[in-house]
Amino acid sequence: MKILLINTDDAMGGAAIACLRLLNTLNSLDGIEATMLVQEKKRDNKNVKAMATSWIQKKLAFERFVRERLHFKLFEKNKEVRFAFSTAVSGIDISQHPLVKEADIIHLHWVNFGFLSIHSLEKLFALNKPIVWTLHDMWAFTGGCHHSGDCEHYQESCGNCTSYLKHPSPNDLSHTVWQRKSEAFGSHSLRLRSGNGLGTNTQSSLKDTITIIGCSQWLSNRAKKSSLFKDFEVKAIPNPLDIHLFSPQEKIKSREKLGLPTDKKLILFVAAKVSVIWKGFSYFQKSLEILKANNTNHKDIELVILGESEAETIQKLPFKAHALGRISDVHQIVSIYSAADVFVTSSIQENLPNTIMEAMACGTPAVGFEVGGIPEMIESQMQPNGFLAKYKSAESLAEGINWVLFEANQEELSKNARRKVLENYSEEVVIEKYLEVYRNLIKQVS
Repeated sequence: MKILLINTDDAMGGAAIACLRLLNTLNSLDGIEATMLVQEKKRDNKNVKAMATSWIQKKLAFERFVRERLHFKLFEKNKEVRFAFSTAVSGIDISQHPLVKEADIIHLHWVNFGFLSIHSLEKLFALNKPIVWTLHDMWAFTGGCHHSGDCEHYQESCGNCTSYLKHPSPNDLSHTVWQRKSEAFGSHSLRLRSGNGLGTNTQSSLKDTITIIGCSQWLSNRAKKSSLFKDFEVKAIPNPLDIHLFSPQEKIKSREKLGLPTDKKLILFVAAKVSVIWKGFSYFQKSLEILKANNTNHKDIELVILGESEAETIQKLPFKAHALGRISDVHQIVSIYSAADVFVTSSIQENLPNTIMEAMACGTPAVGFEVGGIPEMIESQMQPNGFLAKYKSAESLAEGINWVLFEANQEELSKNARRKVLENYSEEVVIEKYLEVYRNLIKQVS
C-alpha cells in the first residue's frame, strides 16, 4: 500500500510533528510504503520529498505565502489575527506529481500558507483517489479561520465574521471563502474506478471517497456539525507518539544534565513562540502572580520556558525563569519534560496538543484550560493526571498549579499521566485505527 502524506512543512508546528511521526510509524510496517510531500524540505528524512527544490521554486513558494498574507491584510481586523485566518487563494497544483499519481491513499494534513489553495484541493479531489484528511485545526470547514472560538457560523455558511475581519457583513470574506469551499467540496462528481482501473458510468460524490479525521473528539464533533462536512464520514483519531522515546527519566539526573536546580519546584511552559496570542501567555503570567501572592512556599518555585521568547517578557514573570529558547534535540526535550514537576499550558485555542501528550508520556502531570481537546487528555477525577482549569481563568490555573505542586500525590499523578498516553496515544494504538480507515476507503473506491 502506497500512502502519500501531504503537509505544508516538515519542521515547524504540531501538524508537521504529528505527520512525521505517522510517516515513521507507517514505514515501520510490512507492506506499507509511506512518503511525505511538503512545500519545502527542512529535515534530513529520506521519506520526505519537496515540491520546491530549486532556488526559483523556493522563491515562488515564498511569494505564494506573501501573496496570501497581503490579500488577507486588506480585510484583517488587526495584525494579531494575521496568521489565524487563511483565504487559500494562492497555491500550487500537485495533482500530476508522480507521488500523487502513484499513491493508493492521499493523506492530507495541514496545507495552508501558500501550499495548497482551494483550487489545488479540488484538483486532488478530481483524481478519484481515496483521500484521508486529518484536521489539526478548524480551517477545512470554516470560512477561513483556523479556530472559530465561540463563533458557530461554520454550521451554516459563515459571514458576519467579527473575530477576524474589520468589516464584517453577511457577504464578507469569510462567506466568500466558505462559498468557494462549498463549491469545491460539495458539488464535485466523480467516476468510480472498476477493478481493472477503468472508469465506470457510476457517479459518486466526494463524500464517498474521503474520510475526515479529527485529532480530537472535540474537533471531530465540530466537523460533523459543520455545513461543509456534515455529510462526510468523520472519525476521531489522535496523533501518535513514540512512547519508548518519550518516557520518564530520573528527575534529579535530568536537572543536573540541563543545569537546572535540583531543590526547586519547576513549572514548565512550552510554545514555539510564547508571544502568539492563542498561547495565552498573559493568563499564565497572571496565574503565577496569583500563585506567588497566595502561596507561602513561593520561594521554592522556579520556571522553565522552552521556546522562542523575548527577554522583556521573561523578566516580567514573578518567579526566576530559565529561558531555554528553541531546542530541536528531541532527547534533550525529553529530559526537560522529565525535569519538570508540572507542565502548564495556557492556550485559549487548542486541538489535541502534542506538548501535553509528550509531557504526560514522560510522567509529568499537566495543567491547562478546559478548551478544545484538552479535556480529553487531562483528567481531574477518577484517575487524575493533572488539573483542568476553568477557561480563561487565571485564578483556576493558579489553583491547578498549586494543587499539583503542593497538594496532590505526585507519584500517583505521574503514573496516571503515563498510563493515559500508553492507552490512548501510543503508535501501536493509533496506527491500527488509521490502517482500518485506509483499507475501508480503498475497498469503497475500488
